[in-house]
Amino acid sequence: MKPLEPSTPEELAEMLGEAARAGSAVDLYGAGTKRRMAPPAGDAAVRISTSALRRIVDYEPRDLTISVETGLSFAELSGRLAADGLMLPLDPPFFESATVGGVVATATCGPRRRRYGAVRDAVIGMKFATVEGKLVETGGMVVKNAAGFDMAKLMIGSMGTLAAIAVVNFRLAPIPPQTATFVERFDALEEVCRRRDEVLRGALQPAAVDLLNPAGAARVGLKDFSLALQVEGNAGVIRRYREAFPGAEVLEGGEERALWERVRELVPAFLEEHPAGGSVRVSTTIQGAGAALERLGDRPAVARAGSGVVYGCFQDCEEACRWVREAAEAGIRAVVEFIGSDGCTGERWPAAGSDFTLMERIKRMFDPEGRLNRGKLYGRI
Repeated sequence: MKPLEPSTPEELAEMLGEAARAGSAVDLYGAGTKRRMAPPAGDAAVRISTSALRRIVDYEPRDLTISVETGLSFAELSGRLAADGLMLPLDPPFFESATVGGVVATATCGPRRRRYGAVRDAVIGMKFATVEGKLVETGGMVVKNAAGFDMAKLMIGSMGTLAAIAVVNFRLAPIPPQTATFVERFDALEEVCRRRDEVLRGALQPAAVDLLNPAGAARVGLKDFSLALQVEGNAGVIRRYREAFPGAEVLEGGEERALWERVRELVPAFLEEHPAGGSVRVSTTIQGAGAALERLGDRPAVARAGSGVVYGCFQDCEEACRWVREAAEAGIRAVVEFIGSDGCTGERWPAAGSDFTLMERIKRMFDPEGRLNRGKLYGRI
């Protein structure tokens, strides 16, 4: 089935409204990089791709704000901002091909979340199309906007199950004058967790604090239990870090960029090699990250050790589903986030949580007939 490709937000709203009035289920997506996060909407009679929505709508470099259509690739946006010394520091996986809309709709981000926040912290406004064929604007183009309820927050991470995001307004950040990465290696998980705690209690606070188990470290060119700290600032700041971490390996320039690209793309690269595989995302506390890594055993894993999110890779997706179910029984919140190209039949979100009823109510408010991206929220909504 050839997808519809609206070229303006108005066309997107019109197409969505026509499909709903015809009683058709809709499969909504951008470049398709996140389609492995959920089973395809197989019963959809209409497919809509936002890939033709690629304009920069408004850009104010001095105000550190930009408004873009959601079909624009994240890599292209990043390149445009870098030319002005600015960045949108979300570091999402599938970086080169993911669209802005895909990143926002799935709320994917990467290592620098600790310093710069997640997608919800970067979005200051939005325009989205509803199944009624209407365009809704929320927020604006100012960093501090407290006018009414921010409906954009509902769209972030909803995986296109509520509405079709057409335009997103972001707050930006200046590219730091210098960066460096300090890598320390340890023989035991307890040792690296203890060192992580020391870093977090210290006066110097890195932008990224990632902890990799030996299998994860091997996939990015490191070894043992590795603690990777990316730091930002002027020459004086970098010098202070060198004094504070005298035994660490220091990476700069192209070598540093290559390491963080491998860390960012750890899951996509693993699934490319293992089409029957899957990856899990564990949401825990900073102190709980160590327990999650221990439970993952010798499977490749990386923890955003300053925020508590852990990602683990499985060669068998069904095994990943069993792991998530057993983790839920032990009180650990986890979901099978990505699957390989061979597909997966196991339950990917066995413990949806106490707020799931509220999520269902919100779905009915925006999409009463359940026509938009059926089952995309891990088979639940």
